[in-house]
Amino acid sequence: MTDPVGGRPFMPGYGVLPADQGSGVMPWSEAEQRLTASHDYWCATVRPDGRPHAMPVWGVWLAGRVWFSSSLGSRKARNLAADPRCTITTDDALNPVVVDGVAERVTDADRIAAFVDAVNAKYDADMTVDFLDPAVNGTYAVRPVTVIAMTHDDFTGSPTRWMFPPA
Repeated sequence: MTDPVGGRPFMPGYGVLPADQGSGVMPWSEAEQRLTASHDYWCATVRPDGRPHAMPVWGVWLAGRVWFSSSLGSRKARNLAADPRCTITTDDALNPVVVDGVAERVTDADRIAAFVDAVNAKYDADMTVDFLDPAVNGTYAVRPVTVIAMTHDDFTGSPTRWMFPPA
């Protein structure tokens, strides 16, 4: 996959500088580094009645997606079953990465095993593939549609937006 091209997001009223000013457009590698380093993520979904729902999750940046798991009975899993659009953010509010995307429920054993390996390495955990039995727990891979990142020390000169083609 080639790196997406970044540009400035439309943020009226915030004094955001043109792309050639401030620290400029952030390289995609910086966003990926932040997505990889984030200990936790916030996952925002939409309830059937339209109200938002946000919960922290453990997750990993793997193969161009934010991956996490959840009990199929949880509110977020039920929300994603009805509407797979969601927002995932890193845990650093000063230097955030915000991923608006579409969650795919993964049931393929090899892909789940890769996720389990990544989670165990990241969190020094001992999760098993059996724990993520697709009949009980959902494994989700969120495909980015739009990603926005910024840096606290250069709020007006760092905001960057990447757009991804539809799957």
